[in-house]
Amino acid sequence: MLTAEEEAIAVTFRQHTLLPLDDCLYALQETIPHLSRSALHRCFQRHGVSRLPLSEDGQSAPKKKFKDYAIGYLHVDFAEVRTEQGRQYLFVAIDRTSKVAFAELQPRATRMLAADFLRRVLEKLPYKAHTVLTDNGVQFTLQPHQWFPGGHSFDRICRAFGVEHRLTKPAHPWTNGQVERFNRTIKEATVQRYHYESTAQLNEHLQAFLLAYNHAKRLKRLRGLTPHEFVCAQWQKNPTIFTQDPAQLTLGLYT
Repeated sequence: MLTAEEEAIAVTFRQHTLLPLDDCLYALQETIPHLSRSALHRCFQRHGVSRLPLSEDGQSAPKKKFKDYAIGYLHVDFAEVRTEQGRQYLFVAIDRTSKVAFAELQPRATRMLAADFLRRVLEKLPYKAHTVLTDNGVQFTLQPHQWFPGGHSFDRICRAFGVEHRLTKPAHPWTNGQVERFNRTIKEATVQRYHYESTAQLNEHLQAFLLAYNHAKRLKRLRGLTPHEFVCAQWQKNPTIFTQDPAQLTLGLYT
């Protein structure tokens, strides 16, 4: 049974986040440990918030599922953000399967900085990456008019780690939608919500957010596990693809 206060907490959380039922359950169980899925569903029904808003045309958009992949399929992209000190570039990588995410700020978006970011991510991952997906930007691949000895610096990092570099189809940015959605999630949690006087302030908050996401955010896609818990479960199932015990690791570029 939920008290009036607990129901108010659940309903307010649903109205402000518009998260699906299971995501609400995982988040609210930290505050209401005895909360069950059925009790939460009945609570939402009583208060008229059991259904999320439909799209503008009145239809629920069909969801396309990604093909199942072993952990180690990374989506990489970057986005522009601003602080009082000026423009910065947010490089982001997220694993398609484990949902483990990394991000860092850079003053420019160059091919060398993109390659260095990928190298740090691959070194930090406790398991072997097998594929990296990016768009066709100059930061990630050679343009038709370009040629460099040894190829693009991003490709050189991929070869050094034995990773296949795949590119999205031109003019089809949604094929790299996982990382673009996560870019938006980061922005909503940082620059769209708070004002930062310095890049250092933003970076401190960014790394705190990533630490909380990787270790505390329970995801429906992972059956209620956090990304770190999912990785640890994979370690128990197939340790051969791992380079180190993930239980001893804090997932973050600067930890």
